[in-house]
Amino acid sequence: MSQPAKPISYQPGEALTYDPDDPRYWRTDLLREEITRVFEICHGCRMCFKYCDAFPSLFDLIDNTHDGDVTRLRDAEIQSVFDQCFQCKLCEVQCPYTPRDQHEYQLDFPKLAHRHKAVQAKKRGRFSLAQRYMADPDGSAKMARATFGLANALSKVRLHRWFMEKIFNIHREKLLPPFAQSTFEKWAAKRGLMKSPGECEALLFQTCYVQNNEPQIGRDVADVLERNQVKLGCVPGLACCGMPAWEQGDLETLRAHAQTNLDKLEPYAQAGAAILVPNPTCAMMLRREYPELVASADRERARRVADAVRDVGEFLWSIRKEERFNTDFKSTPGKVAYHAPCHLRAQAVGFKGRDLLRKIPGTTPTTVMECCGHDGTYAMRVEGFEPSARIGRKAFEGMKNGEADVWASECPLAALQFEQHAGTKALHPVSILARAYRDNGFPTPVPQDKKGSTP
Repeated sequence: MSQPAKPISYQPGEALTYDPDDPRYWRTDLLREEITRVFEICHGCRMCFKYCDAFPSLFDLIDNTHDGDVTRLRDAEIQSVFDQCFQCKLCEVQCPYTPRDQHEYQLDFPKLAHRHKAVQAKKRGRFSLAQRYMADPDGSAKMARATFGLANALSKVRLHRWFMEKIFNIHREKLLPPFAQSTFEKWAAKRGLMKSPGECEALLFQTCYVQNNEPQIGRDVADVLERNQVKLGCVPGLACCGMPAWEQGDLETLRAHAQTNLDKLEPYAQAGAAILVPNPTCAMMLRREYPELVASADRERARRVADAVRDVGEFLWSIRKEERFNTDFKSTPGKVAYHAPCHLRAQAVGFKGRDLLRKIPGTTPTTVMECCGHDGTYAMRVEGFEPSARIGRKAFEGMKNGEADVWASECPLAALQFEQHAGTKALHPVSILARAYRDNGFPTPVPQDKKGSTP
């Protein structure tokens, strides 16, 4: 096995930066230097061989194509490795060399992949029609609503799906979420939930998915918080968190979305409200990515917003010992198979949605920790559809092995993935709580003497 002419230091140097406002971030020579350092560390460690195809591909290239010499990797080979990273973040969660663990190597493979995509996007200077479509879920939803349901009907027509595949790179067999005819925001306005800063204890960042595709999740959040005497507020005009754009390396669009959201959210954070986010990916963006990726002038307020962000289950768990916490459940889902979303794991806040389900009498959740493989738009794209199903197989099998009638996950895209490849759609834990508060929420009633008796 050949060795590089010059030993590769594991210690970070000038090339290490994940700040897009740092000129070093965009220098291709420094990017290549950091890629070489990180790839050499990963090649020696190999702990992350099981999470996605990026690492097996990397190890195979170094071992079998370049005789162990990472410096001989070609640009196209590096591109192929990063194309297979779908930002599940599990490698960062498990890696022992990260800033999270205060390790001297300061290794963060997902951030390196994002940096590479951003640099490549800047070099290209433009995004394809398919990339722009994927990056703008709010825009595509607005167009779909203008068709008065035709878009949903056409999504089941094979010829139309063929055209979508050719034009937008969306795999013809991918199960797509339907577009709601009316947004969550309109429902919230009718319910009088639009509140000014200082008028609410918690503000809901409903996410573009809840806004445009599944408003019922937002309604369930509002219902559960009302039952627990939490004064919830909403604010009009929120934008997508920006992750679909950032997946493409589109920093400009990410920052535009972030600025819109910070303008809306910061006054509530300043007033002491918790900012509740039902989708782990969006919570991760607001909590972990915004403070590092927005323009320098916006970072202080991004940090203030990040400090206020809570997963919905995380917030409810924080009030579980208060008198107002409502355990008057009327029906029970029984055995629940719970999937732990990758981006919830990345935030290291625990699985409070799952823990809350144990408050429902007769409910026993089992936990599946494997990645479902959907990961943003990866499973939607032609090149990602089949790998995503293969990568998610362990999660599908784990959920089935739980032999549960009800499946749960905070991630709505995991719910879609399970529905398509395992035959059961997962419910958001808060939706399960909302149903359990109702007599007819689930077929099995809670015995009268057990209501409110859970610890």
